[in-house]
Amino acid sequence: MTAGPLSGRSPYPRTGSRWNAPASASSGKRNVIEINWGKPLSFVISPDGDIQEFTTAEQAHYWLRKRWPVADTARDRALHQIRAAMDCMVSVGSARRAFISAAKTAGFRSESRVA
Repeated sequence: MTAGPLSGRSPYPRTGSRWNAPASASSGKRNVIEINWGKPLSFVISPDGDIQEFTTAEQAHYWLRKRWPVADTARDRALHQIRAAMDCMVSVGSARRAFISAAKTAGFRSESRVA
């Protein structure tokens, strides 16, 4: 007899006191899916003209947490919005807008506006 979805039985056979799960769950490896948030955002991040391109929500989240030059409410809001977008709780567009706002308050200039 096979275990159906409503039978209450696990689809994984039990051996001893450990459950046998798929390799990805038992190996300790985490699958990470990066969220593409559309057209990359490019900002001039230094007086020397260094440019940083942000292509995913995870990359923007990392920068806000580890490399952001100022801690202000715009940064905090962007962190919250990006985390919520990564958890599918708000739109990626909302996270992008919050990130752009935080970049402006941090003094970053959009690459497209550099002459």
